[in-house]
Amino acid sequence: MLAETFRTQTQGARQLSYETILYEVSDAVATVTLNRPDALNAVNRMMTGELAHAYGRAEADPDIWTIVVTGSGRAFCAGADVADVPEDGKVPHQGTYLSSYDQWDVPQEATPPFRTMAKPVVVAVNGLCCGAGLDLVTTGDIVIASERAEFFDPHTSIGLVAGREVVRLARVLPLNVVMRMALMGRQERLSAARAFDLGLITEVVPHDDLESRTREITALLHRNAPLAVRGTRLAIRKGLGLPLYEAELLAETYRERVTRTDDAREGPKAFLEKRSPRWTAT
Repeated sequence: MLAETFRTQTQGARQLSYETILYEVSDAVATVTLNRPDALNAVNRMMTGELAHAYGRAEADPDIWTIVVTGSGRAFCAGADVADVPEDGKVPHQGTYLSSYDQWDVPQEATPPFRTMAKPVVVAVNGLCCGAGLDLVTTGDIVIASERAEFFDPHTSIGLVAGREVVRLARVLPLNVVMRMALMGRQERLSAARAFDLGLITEVVPHDDLESRTREITALLHRNAPLAVRGTRLAIRKGLGLPLYEAELLAETYRERVTRTDDAREGPKAFLEKRSPRWTAT
């Protein structure tokens, strides 16, 4: 059960208490930290539920402009917790089997609802990243990594089919690289430097600088109009699944919507007055 308690921290930060994750809000950023370090932040059913709750809370909070996802300890996320898989191998569910949309849809585990949310997600990979952890990398909007990060998919090494994780990877990496990772399992690993060279991540930083660099990136994001950032993100995300012409029309629809906002008037006004804009996300 979620502990719905808040406590005020220094510098105006707030922390919402969960059992498997940390949730902190400061400077318009909600930081979600996978917090099962002894299990390498493997995702169990409780973490899945808590993450879904945290993502929904952040998306609904008007005071939050950006979501950051990272991990505690030496791992970012070791994928699904094998110890949490039922002995009969059946997909875990609540209530009647296949009675809800979620049971029919693609399992998300650690992934934010990136197809339906508007706010940008910054992913800071602090260490080992495999299995379901790769979903956070392939669906994140800006992904940076510690020099200690390492990426692989272990499914075939434990007798399982590599599913959505490698399908998503194949939309980001060259096919021959994905095939090698998927078929060789835990025997094939990408270093942070190699992941950067291939375009899986956008930046590699010294391990001790990961947190500060993540803060710098969110601060830079917040120099831009938040509604314009969200509309731009949606135009790209939604457009990926459409033919080019329809994607262009959708992007123009988002552009037109944002022109009606206060921030769309504030931006040109601030430019003409030679001052920094004061965004309100309205």
